[in-house]
Amino acid sequence: MTRTFLQSDELHDLVAEQFGSNSRLTGLDRLTGGSKKGVYRLGLDNQTTVILYVWAAGENYWPPSPTVPDDPFTDASGAELFAANHAALVAAGVRIPRLITLDRDGRYLDADIALLEDAGTLRLEALMERDPAAAAAPLSTLGDALRRMHTTFGPHYGKLAAITRGEASQTRRTEDIIANRALGHLDAAAARDPRLADAHHRIAAHVHHLRGRVAPRQTYALVHGELGPDHVLVTPAGEPVMIDFEGLAYFDVEWEHAWLQMRFGEAYPALRPVDLDPDRLEFYRYAQVLSLIEGPLRIADTDFPDRQWMLDLAEWNITKALAAI
Repeated sequence: MTRTFLQSDELHDLVAEQFGSNSRLTGLDRLTGGSKKGVYRLGLDNQTTVILYVWAAGENYWPPSPTVPDDPFTDASGAELFAANHAALVAAGVRIPRLITLDRDGRYLDADIALLEDAGTLRLEALMERDPAAAAAPLSTLGDALRRMHTTFGPHYGKLAAITRGEASQTRRTEDIIANRALGHLDAAAARDPRLADAHHRIAAHVHHLRGRVAPRQTYALVHGELGPDHVLVTPAGEPVMIDFEGLAYFDVEWEHAWLQMRFGEAYPALRPVDLDPDRLEFYRYAQVLSLIEGPLRIADTDFPDRQWMLDLAEWNITKALAAI
């Protein structure tokens, strides 16, 4: 598809209404890394900057995929989810960008938008690589925030917006949702890679084996969904600021920690995690490996600008998936 991104002249009304009729836009940069929404840094003539999220079809690189109603991690994007999740994280005492305005009525653009505080350009991932000692305090503070989330419990799993509307189905156990999700990812990935097609039966048997060891549970905690150090900004004052939280849901904390272990690596213990079920953790870890094959292979079939990075990520996880069986 031909993609057209946001232009400065489209933001005149937004800037005038939010910052005063005499305010002027002096810079507009589309930030890299986003694949479901557009993320822009707006420079203003008072030397300040703000961040603009734009949920529009032209900003979303992901091809359509089946939406599973009771799987909280499918189709986890959009202004409705952002609004509900922003409020929940504020209530839980988690540091996230301050919301300036949210527009879902097309007042400014032909798209849903959110205008946010600019928490800076430094990501925790970069700080961990450049100066591990300086990253220690933000990691500790992030661990405190995660424990607040992971001890915020609810009796239902699902997207927060769906729970609020009474539309979060509870007919399946969470481990069955993840098993079906993993097998769906396997089917789709095997259609793209002959090694996975050859190993399909063995991988599926391993998924069923891991799922069979998981004991039932009916209490769920608040999880980010895909929190890595690239989804945490560090302010000049050293505060860790959590971003990209449209996937926030009530779910099993092991789903979060399987991802955290992978993404934070040797720094993971600094987050001081809550107690975890080792069987559920192992199962979810393998399910995420399959997800990190299927998703990258699927988006690599589109015009996503960093296609090779996605193919390399899929290759890394194909090796992990095959090594486990």
